[in-house]
Amino acid sequence: MTAAANRPAGLRAWLREEAPSSRLQANLVQLYAGWRALRRNPLAMIGLAIILVLLAVAALAPWIAPFDPLHQDLANRLTPPGGAHPLGTDDLGRDILSRILHGARITLTIVVLVAVAVAPLGLAIGCLAGYFGGWVDSVLMRITDVFMAFPRLILALAFVAALGPGIENAVLAIAITNWPPYARIARAETLTIRRSDFIAAARLQGASSLGIIWGHVVPLTISSVIVRVTLDMAGIILIAAGLGFLGLGAQPPSPEWGAMIAGGRKYILDQWWVATMPGIAICVVSLGFNLLGDGLRDVLDPKQR
Repeated sequence: MTAAANRPAGLRAWLREEAPSSRLQANLVQLYAGWRALRRNPLAMIGLAIILVLLAVAALAPWIAPFDPLHQDLANRLTPPGGAHPLGTDDLGRDILSRILHGARITLTIVVLVAVAVAPLGLAIGCLAGYFGGWVDSVLMRITDVFMAFPRLILALAFVAALGPGIENAVLAIAITNWPPYARIARAETLTIRRSDFIAAARLQGASSLGIIWGHVVPLTISSVIVRVTLDMAGIILIAAGLGFLGLGAQPPSPEWGAMIAGGRKYILDQWWVATMPGIAICVVSLGFNLLGDGLRDVLDPKQR
């Protein structure tokens, strides 16, 4: 009992060590310190809880959804919330709760795919532009300015209209229009790093430019990019929902939240729950990402400490 009781205390002491004895311990100490700082922010913890619920719902949707999201029951169409249908049914008698639970999978898939695509692309472009400067910086940043000159939703609509409707094309369109802010952030961070003494020391040791960028610049800029990704999740969800609302994202009968709102807009005055329930889901998930992003910014951005 004593050994079991002392083990967590010993682990906490090891994670709070001011002079780590290895790189692994140093990384874990830094992660633990960040977690402790994040845990002291109640709004960030609320956001984290919302995102964890979203992940659990997306993973368990086939087992926790009370009905098949595609099953039509015309005898119970437009049933108000209550009873066997806690959130009511839509114009085809499909259970709205089941469709929202399964729609969380689509939303999470879009968010993850866009984040995986835009963060590395923007990070690479920004680090290359900031490190090399000169004509490389001018060319890459002028391309970035062209993409930033248009509103993201309008540009995404143009790409989807050219590529055709569908989740894959919606993800591609959103990714194409969302990378410029990450490039700007990475470039700004790189400009402050490239003239540092440790970069000069790495050059004197014979390190290549790409090796310096990958080994020194990227690790120091990635925290700012992570914060930006988390804060942008809400915008990505809204753009995806907007494309779905306009019929350019997920196609019927897929239970995508934006498409569900579009299907229920004609009943908004009398059968309000058809469009309101997926709208509430979008608002709650977007709020969760914003709250967590604000908390991560306080933890990861030294200028905010």
